[in-house]
Amino acid sequence: MPELPEAETIVRGIRPALEGRTIHRAHVVKADVLRESSRSFRARVANCRIDGVTRRGKNVVIELNERTGLLVINLGMTGRVLPIDATRPTAASTHPAVWFDIDPHGIFVFDDVRRFGTVELLSAEAWDVRQEAMGPEPLSTRYHAREMLASLHRSRAPVRSWLLDQHRIAGVGNIYAAEALFRAGLHPQRPSNAVTSAEARRLHRSVRAVLREAIKNRGTTLRNYRDASNEAGNNGPLLKVYGREGMPCLRCNTQVQRIVFGGRSAFLCPSCQS
Repeated sequence: MPELPEAETIVRGIRPALEGRTIHRAHVVKADVLRESSRSFRARVANCRIDGVTRRGKNVVIELNERTGLLVINLGMTGRVLPIDATRPTAASTHPAVWFDIDPHGIFVFDDVRRFGTVELLSAEAWDVRQEAMGPEPLSTRYHAREMLASLHRSRAPVRSWLLDQHRIAGVGNIYAAEALFRAGLHPQRPSNAVTSAEARRLHRSVRAVLREAIKNRGTTLRNYRDASNEAGNNGPLLKVYGREGMPCLRCNTQVQRIVFGGRSAFLCPSCQS
């Protein structure tokens, strides 16, 4: 599933191709990714100017002219956004769900194999309400270890579950939770309210470090993820524990373990994480 680094990589890739362009029309191929009727969506998005392309959590946010609002794309498990210099989706887009004609020529496509992603046109007010329910951005300069510690101490959930809760911190998924907990030396099942101040500082640094490194490496491709150029990310070979069950820990040589709780796999080194 695309997480913050993958969404950020896509945003950086599509921004130069989309900003300042105008959407002439939308073509809805798979209406189940929308949160309104196809007819309504097509009418509302037609002839809208793209003023900016940003990210919030795991969402790609396309800012349209002020009166229209924002086009918010949640990538789900297999979603991607591709700008294409063509008049229709090409072979690069294997499962187009919605595509948009943009001036002076070309299109951009929301492509989603499993169609767990969504495409929504929201007013600025509706988007503000949505954002208020989301946790802070972990890479923000305004997000400090003391805020993480305070939030951790308000929860008895396992710290891995806390990291995956988008209401507590935005954009972290299973891959980067596993990597951050390994770096911080924390067992994924440690109760959040048992994390000490020193451990919260380590976790804060580790979360930010693994996310920044993954962005630098254009994301992690395990199966479906591709960037805006339809290229795989380079971060996969650099993962320390995620997906390395039975392999030696790169720090102490103990076998990496996989445990399952909360319906999700967690990867850890039993010697390095307590």
